[in-house]
Amino acid sequence: MQNTISLQSLTFRESRTWLFATLFVLGNLLLPALLHMVPGGGPTWLPIYFFTLVGAYRYGWRVGLLTAVLSPLVNSALTGMPAVAVLPAIMIKSSLLALFASLAAKQFKTVSIAVIALVIVAYQTVGSLFEWALTRDLWLALQDVRMAWPGMLVQLVGGWLVINYLSRK
Repeated sequence: MQNTISLQSLTFRESRTWLFATLFVLGNLLLPALLHMVPGGGPTWLPIYFFTLVGAYRYGWRVGLLTAVLSPLVNSALTGMPAVAVLPAIMIKSSLLALFASLAAKQFKTVSIAVIALVIVAYQTVGSLFEWALTRDLWLALQDVRMAWPGMLVQLVGGWLVINYLSRK
């Protein structure tokens, strides 16, 4: 299923960029807070990436990158999660997600399950390589792939639904 969308690539000078980034960061605060109530919720559901995907795909790389960088930093400062030790890997993956999502939206100009799946595979693959380089532990670097398939499915289906909803507004 796909839907052609009218993309908004917002600039840093627009107040809407900062408004949307703030809203998506808040979403990336609330969703992890809810899912961390479930044992293993963070590593299984990858909640800190959800609104980064939505923001970058719908509103462009600037909103996505602001959300990608600020979400883990604010979460860590306020809640201690993610732990400071894993912030570099999470911020790299989150930034890659923002960049791949915005590039895919710009290139394909549609919201489709296939394109979002491509974005998820791309950020997880490249991000895992960076994480492996950082940690020198392949098993740890592949943790998202091993454990977080439910979260990636939520990104895929939930992201598709939310982006489509926002595209109609």
